[in-house]
Amino acid sequence: MDIIERALEFEENESTFKSRDERIRASHTAKELVLELNQIYKEDKDPKIMDIMKRITAIKQKFEKRLKGRLSA
Repeated sequence: MDIIERALEFEENESTFKSRDERIRASHTAKELVLELNQIYKEDKDPKIMDIMKRITAIKQKFEKRLKGRLSA
């Protein structure tokens, strides 16, 4: 369950991504984590894994929203 530990650590450290470059990398990392968690979820159907995926997706969307806002300004 190393993926779940990485996902929880990513979730705890979301406020440390300050620069634009860090947010871009964090967005890519979040996408990879969600895809890996999805593979586990397909086998186990554990609702806890789905909750983690939802929280990480929300973090990813927040990063992308801020990045797109800065590009259009």
